[in-house]
Amino acid sequence: MTDNVYYASTAYNPSNIPDQPASIERSWLRKLGVTRLPWGRTQDLAPERFLQDDSPENMRYWEEVFKEREEEKKLGTYKPKPFEGVDLHNTFDYERFRYAVLSKRSHFWLYLWGAGRFLFYFSLVISFFTYLMALYALKESWLEVFVKAIPFFAMFVGIPLLCWAIGWLVLNKFPRLWFKPSRGPIWEFNRRTGLVTVFDYDNNGEYKKNGTIGELTAPFYEFDAYLRTSPDRQGLPMNFLYMAHRYRDITINFASLVAADRTPNLAFALWDFLQNYMDITRPLPELPCFEESRHKDPVSAEHDKQINRPARYWIDMDDETFDVQLKEMSGRIFGIDTLSRPNLMAQHVEYAD
Repeated sequence: MTDNVYYASTAYNPSNIPDQPASIERSWLRKLGVTRLPWGRTQDLAPERFLQDDSPENMRYWEEVFKEREEEKKLGTYKPKPFEGVDLHNTFDYERFRYAVLSKRSHFWLYLWGAGRFLFYFSLVISFFTYLMALYALKESWLEVFVKAIPFFAMFVGIPLLCWAIGWLVLNKFPRLWFKPSRGPIWEFNRRTGLVTVFDYDNNGEYKKNGTIGELTAPFYEFDAYLRTSPDRQGLPMNFLYMAHRYRDITINFASLVAADRTPNLAFALWDFLQNYMDITRPLPELPCFEESRHKDPVSAEHDKQINRPARYWIDMDDETFDVQLKEMSGRIFGIDTLSRPNLMAQHVEYAD
C-alpha cells in the first residue's frame, strides 16, 4: 500500500516501472572489469556497518546526551560545543539519503595520523628483522650494529612516528585546524520523489563564479548498478559498487561509503539496500538509523502498526541480541544470491550491451 499524496509520481515502484528507450552502449573502458547487477528480488539486508554505526549502545548514549542538553537549556546553563550546528551536508532518514565527506584538508590530517601510525608499526617490525639479519651478516656485537643502524632507524622509523605524533596532536588538540566540512553533498537518493541527484561542482564554471552547485537529477529506475573489480597493489581483486545512468554521463562511486572488498558480497548488499530504501511498496529497511523517523514514512508507519512493532525496537535492544542480529546479517550477506537473479529491468529496457 502506498500513499499517493505523500509520494511523488516519480517514486520508485517495482510493479509500476515505465517502459524506457534502449540503453546507450557503453564504451569498452566502462565494460572492462565490470558486471551489471540485476534489478529486483532483493533480500532484507544491508552492509554490516549500517548496523554497527548506530548500535543500540550508541543510540542510548546519544539519547542521554540530548536529554542532558535539553535540561541544561531549560536551566540556562548550556554552552554549545565546538562545531555544534555545523552543516556536514549528510542526511540519512525516512526521506533522503544524502552523502558527503569531509574536506580535503580534513582528510589530509586524518591520513597523516592513520598512515603514520600504520607505517610506524610496520617499519618497526621490518627494522627489527633487518637488525637481526645485520647482526648475523656483520659478525659484530649487538651494540656496534645498533650504533651503525641508528641513522637508518631514525629515518625509517622516526619519520612515520613523527607523522603519527603530529597527526594525533592536531586531531586531538587543534580541532579548528583540521575539521572542515566539504563544499556540499556528493549525491542524494530521495525515497519520496524517487529521484537520484548528483551534485556538480563544475557546473559549466558557475560554481567558481558565484558558488552555484549544479544538480544532475534522474529517476532511480534509469540507473543501473555495476560491480567493478580491479586489482590492489598485491594484484588481488577488489570489488566495489557504482551506479551509472543509462542515457547520460552520470555516475556514482560508492567506494567511499562501503570500501572495496575482496569479495563482492558487500557491494551486492549495498545494491539490495538501495533498492529496498527507494521502494515505496516496502517499509524502510529495518535498521537502527531509521528508527527515530519511521513513523514519518506512510508505508513504514502502516507496516509497523500492522505488525505491532515496538517504537524503541533497536534502542532498547540488549547487546547480546544485537550481536545475534549482526551475525545473522553477516550470514545473509555471505549467502546472497545476486548474480543468479533475473533482471527485472530487462522487461522495460532493451540493453545495447
